[in-house]
Amino acid sequence: MPRVPLAPAIVAALVAALLFGASTPLAKQLLRDTSPMLLAGLLYLGSGVGLSAIRLARDRGWRRPALTGAEWRWLMLAIGFGGVLAPLLLMLGLARTPAAPASLLLNLEAVFTALLAWIAFRENADRRVVLGMALIVAGAGALAGGRAWHAPGFGWGAPLIALACLCWALDNNLTRKVSASDALFLAALKGLAAGLVNTGLALLLGERLAAPAAVAATMAVGLLGYGVSLVLFVVALRGLGAARTGAYFSTAPFIGAAIALLAFHEHPPTLFWVAAPLMGGGVWLHLRERHEHEHTHLPMTHTHRHVHDDHHRHAHDFDWDGSEPHSHEHAHALLTHRHPHYPDIHHRHEHEHG
Repeated sequence: MPRVPLAPAIVAALVAALLFGASTPLAKQLLRDTSPMLLAGLLYLGSGVGLSAIRLARDRGWRRPALTGAEWRWLMLAIGFGGVLAPLLLMLGLARTPAAPASLLLNLEAVFTALLAWIAFRENADRRVVLGMALIVAGAGALAGGRAWHAPGFGWGAPLIALACLCWALDNNLTRKVSASDALFLAALKGLAAGLVNTGLALLLGERLAAPAAVAATMAVGLLGYGVSLVLFVVALRGLGAARTGAYFSTAPFIGAAIALLAFHEHPPTLFWVAAPLMGGGVWLHLRERHEHEHTHLPMTHTHRHVHDDHHRHAHDFDWDGSEPHSHEHAHALLTHRHPHYPDIHHRHEHEHG
């Protein structure tokens, strides 16, 4: 049986990592003019406003999303953890931590995402992926525990960033539950809700907006680094599952660290160069994973963009012009076959052996 193409999902995850990775050192620079809470709010507000405008232009007006009651609950929890708490914790941590080590500490998001996916959501894991996670943890431990990093406040910076990663890991696994829905709508709603909450709280607490140019720059960083990145991340979740998407996305911290070192001339301590190859080795092991076994698809009905591959051999009850990909409600019959796959929206099955 030919393999279902996964290249688009992998590309989406890597471009999402590029955009988010670049946003971390840029946010560090923006903290010079804006408080952590207000910056977190403006980043997501830029994401929400920009993506909402793009969605309205794409759909030529407002279109009601097709979400069930359960999916709305998953989405609201994801927004709370990933849109409100996580960026606030990250900005508080960034205010106390150099940008390069802070960027590498963000690798913990992939670890927490995978652990939650394996334990709570029953995604499978092989030895290569587990070893890769162990290397990432070792690298993060070197960063957080090194004696060379005793700058004032750094002791609080590392755990705050780790907590942000845990919140984003919860967000990733919760968003996985609704990843078949319109990615642009999911990301736009998260940006608007999270942006309004954190920006509103900051203003109520007496924070003042920076100059209009700084506000515009912050919202632009948010649109690309949080908004477009999140849209691509949701697309990747459909095709790869939470743990694997997190693995590809864990290249983001290296991008952020490289920008901090090259563009902003940070000078990290020796342990930075110990942590980087450990984390890089962990990511490399993730990218080398191959998962294949005989599996059964149970009957199901859902809606998402698709092409007529081996999992979508169905007729249409409407006039179809032959264009692909397209989106409509469709049913899957019982099917048993064998091919390489990830825990995408069609392969969330149990495994007898890990």
